[in-house]
Amino acid sequence: MDEKTPLEGLKVLELASVLAGPSVGMFFAELGATVIKIENITTQGDVTRKWKLAKENPNTDISGYFSCVNWGKYSFAVNLLEKEGLDIIYKLTAECDIVLVSYKPGDAEKLKVDYPTLKQYNQALIYSHITGYGLKNSRAGFDAIIQAESGFTYMNGNPGGPPTKMPVALMDVLAAHHLKEAILLALLYRERTGKGQYIEASLFKAGIASLANQATNWLVGKTIPERIGSDHPNIVPYGTIFKTSDNKEIVLAAGTDKQFKELITLLGRPELAEDERFAQNQNRVINKDEILTVLQDLISEYTREEILELFGEKRIPAGGVFNMKEVFDVPESKDMVLHGNYPDNKKIEGVRAIAFSTDDKLTRQHLSPPPHYAEHTEMILRDWLGYTEEEIDNIINKGVVYARKR
Repeated sequence: MDEKTPLEGLKVLELASVLAGPSVGMFFAELGATVIKIENITTQGDVTRKWKLAKENPNTDISGYFSCVNWGKYSFAVNLLEKEGLDIIYKLTAECDIVLVSYKPGDAEKLKVDYPTLKQYNQALIYSHITGYGLKNSRAGFDAIIQAESGFTYMNGNPGGPPTKMPVALMDVLAAHHLKEAILLALLYRERTGKGQYIEASLFKAGIASLANQATNWLVGKTIPERIGSDHPNIVPYGTIFKTSDNKEIVLAAGTDKQFKELITLLGRPELAEDERFAQNQNRVINKDEILTVLQDLISEYTREEILELFGEKRIPAGGVFNMKEVFDVPESKDMVLHGNYPDNKKIEGVRAIAFSTDDKLTRQHLSPPPHYAEHTEMILRDWLGYTEEEIDNIINKGVVYARKR
């Protein structure tokens, strides 16, 4: 264990899989909590262990996808359909503070791991449930579908082009953030009252809450947001991608009239800042195509490095459109990278779940790498629950639990 962290001693039982729930578990691991990841024997663990790129090693159970949200955890493999397996979950529940689940409405009840059942073993339990659409809709929460049905896919893409899904599971990420906030509130409430809590957060509602100005552009302005590429519907130039002379891209974010004036002056066309078509933002929105064409012509005279250096000197909001290698070449990225080593000396890297910092370093500075499937089954049975070696061997042989061979 690292230096003292705010949630050291807190125990989390993760009955969730894929991305949203596990990302909440990793967040708490980074804050110092002990997180036990429950993996299903019948599926050989979290399905994302098998979600691999073509170039990934087919002989390992640690995929790039799985590793993104599973640092700092213990893996325990069990069959919940076996009574003895359920009994182990109940024993662990009695020891834990938080339970994370991601079942469709009604499935937790069928498996007998719903809140009323688990609360019998721990009255102070904080039970955190991620759903697709809420408790009244039993549809499964697939991110790609919810991106489409919450309006993101329709808005995303180039003018005249097809609707386009975001390249990350954005709805999972957003729902996880909402659930983290709710759990932290529940912990504060429990600290004050001693009472546990049932929490539910859905991918769909998290998506709706995150539509921001695009939602109110409809609700207030009765304008349906259409696909406009990287452009901004309310600000020009903001978000637009421009090509440089070396065939690379940059993006501008001139959010005020003053910034536009500084931008266009620096590029050698100061008179356009006084032109009534462009002097004020709303007029630039109206005459967007014309001003963006002018800007593209001016920017294409520079390489990306040249134009970004020029903008940087004058504090003009601009940045490069970076690929993932370039992203992690940025100095500010370095502190976000996790480094781990497995016993066989294989190295692995990942990204932190937490992007804030504090004076007293309240987050764990070192996390164990993502666990192999069933890596900690025996340890948890023996050290947490007091099982004897004979009892452990017995339930392994009966198929109640699975333990990784050492």
